[in-house]
Amino acid sequence: MRIAVIGGDGTGPEVVAEGLKVLKAVSQKVGVDYETSQFDVSGDRYLAAGGDPNEASIPVVSDEEIDKLREYDAIYLGAVGHPDIAPGILEKGLLLHLRFALDQYVNLRPVTLYPGVATPLAGKGPQDIDFVVVRENTEGLYGGMGGFQYKGTPQEVATQIMCNTRMGVERAIRYAFELCRRRDDKKLCTLVGKTNVLTYAHDLWYRTFMEIGREYGDIKKDYNHVDACCMWFVKNPEYYDTIVVCNMFGDIITDLGAMIQGGMGVAAGGNINPQGVSMFEPIGGSAPKYTGKNVINPIAAISALAMLLRETGNNTRDVKLIDAGDRVESAVRAVTPKMKSQSAGRMGYSTTQVGDMVAAAVTETN
Repeated sequence: MRIAVIGGDGTGPEVVAEGLKVLKAVSQKVGVDYETSQFDVSGDRYLAAGGDPNEASIPVVSDEEIDKLREYDAIYLGAVGHPDIAPGILEKGLLLHLRFALDQYVNLRPVTLYPGVATPLAGKGPQDIDFVVVRENTEGLYGGMGGFQYKGTPQEVATQIMCNTRMGVERAIRYAFELCRRRDDKKLCTLVGKTNVLTYAHDLWYRTFMEIGREYGDIKKDYNHVDACCMWFVKNPEYYDTIVVCNMFGDIITDLGAMIQGGMGVAAGGNINPQGVSMFEPIGGSAPKYTGKNVINPIAAISALAMLLRETGNNTRDVKLIDAGDRVESAVRAVTPKMKSQSAGRMGYSTTQVGDMVAAAVTETN
């Protein structure tokens, strides 16, 4: 397996280093052959190349680099975000650019409360918070359709179009049903939308969901309005198994999901193209104030590595990779109860010590 590594900004290279430490341990345990290549894509490079810190002026990642990334089995990303660069420049220039260029049409976000991790939900534990969100990743309001008219005048008009195609909607929904079947948990797939207001776009989503659902007779079909879904995330998260949702609503509910699983520093995600190159990352951001202090939590990055192994294995039907991913996940579950907190600087261990603990737990598993 060939992995392209983008450490990125801030603490990104630090947490990626711990993930690669765990990768080495699990590869030796399971017998996975791999190689990694470092790609220098970051805010520092953007500025050094003369990029304008206030508006996008040069590519964050070049077309030539994207062509090289296509040659890899997966991308392992640390973090995006630089304190001297305006928000949006790096995010659009790297994350969104790669999602569209590599057709990573599913954003996969597990919402899993690990043992020993505190949740803000009273009375809920790991047995209650264990579901996954499949967010459509390349269409909807993020497709970039829209514009201004009479900009800068009192008559200014701004439009942003939620564009959904049957192909884009169908492939996200089908991925969700397949994932639900593979999870073999509650066998419940829930569509989240707003059919009572978005009577065109989400009518397409609902009709497609019900039509595709007929091919999966073993899976129960369910629908939530997005506002009701937010309520149930907080009140009864144990209800959910697999959720499929449009791009914008998925962006919102997955951050809520991250908070109920213990915070952004614990959450991991994948940008998936099942037939191409997928990218995996921790969700917490670059945390520049902690850079170089060896105090940032690497658990999310290590969980992202587990996803990288498992999802690449599922997409290529490589049982060794699936086993490796499951072993890393089990090792994380063994380590989190030993940590005092999941917050940076409060873990009771350094960044490198947490990585060492997970690597050791991988080695010790049968």
